[in-house]
Amino acid sequence: MSASASAGVARPERTLLVLGGVTLACAALFMLVDAGGQWDFILPFRARKLATAVLVGYAIAVSTVLFQTVTGNRVLTPAIMGFDYLYVLIQTCLVFVLGSTTVAGLDPWLLFGVEVTLMVIFSALVNGWLFGVVQGSVHLLLLIGVVLGVLFRSLASFLQRVIEPNEFVFLQDRFFASFNDPEHGLLLVAGGLTLGATVLGFRLLRACDVLVLGREVAINLGVDYSRTVAWVLALVAVLVSVSTALVGPVTFLGLLVANLAYSVTNTYRHALVLPAAALIAAIALVSGQFVLERVFGLDTNPRVIIEFLGGLVFLALLMRKATR
Repeated sequence: MSASASAGVARPERTLLVLGGVTLACAALFMLVDAGGQWDFILPFRARKLATAVLVGYAIAVSTVLFQTVTGNRVLTPAIMGFDYLYVLIQTCLVFVLGSTTVAGLDPWLLFGVEVTLMVIFSALVNGWLFGVVQGSVHLLLLIGVVLGVLFRSLASFLQRVIEPNEFVFLQDRFFASFNDPEHGLLLVAGGLTLGATVLGFRLLRACDVLVLGREVAINLGVDYSRTVAWVLALVAVLVSVSTALVGPVTFLGLLVANLAYSVTNTYRHALVLPAAALIAAIALVSGQFVLERVFGLDTNPRVIIEFLGGLVFLALLMRKATR
């Protein structure tokens, strides 16, 4: 093997090392800069925010890469299945039925459990019907997701128009993703669910590498296509439900980091693309939070900026496909 070929083979691994180093540097800056010597309060507080950003970035990045593998389309994200609108509908129904004061006083454990359970059940019903009854296709699954997403959005919009203005303002605040001071117990539960999904997903990595080649090729190479796709979609549902219930919808982050991961690793091997996407997501969220808080002194989260950049990437991908 030539030297250039050897360098090409080693490139994804070197890229992962660089991304890991950048992630550690961002985490160190986020934890230590402007601490002011109040280590007893500052370090645990910032550690929870850091853990939340890393966990949510990991869940969104991994779920998006797996979803794009199943659908064979790098422009799509799990949001097309209606998860974000289901989350909005759940929040709207709670405020409509119980009122903003009661919702604000609800046990966060109960709220988190209800949201995750409803979103996982929704995904299980759609996937179970599609793959168990009609021996479904992924394209039909996407179409059903789009239709249900429109239904959820319409119902939520109707309910938002008939609630009190003050409760509508309260509701709008809950729609924005927030990484500030998450509940310690919820963070542990979310981490446990994410770890469980990761362990189950390890045995699907090689099958996912084959799925990239397409349905017919995967079946000819011995992959149980329907069973594998159903398992991958179940893992995607768990990861998206956990991240959305923990901080709220973050639509374009997955699209941004998944395409960046494919570009920097230059491979389709999920054992390399998935950690690269997770590290890029962690870098984006942690560095964005650091710049907003320490450089500009803003008490907000980087969701708006990330969504703006993700939207630009989405348009760029559409224009590139249109010109081919």
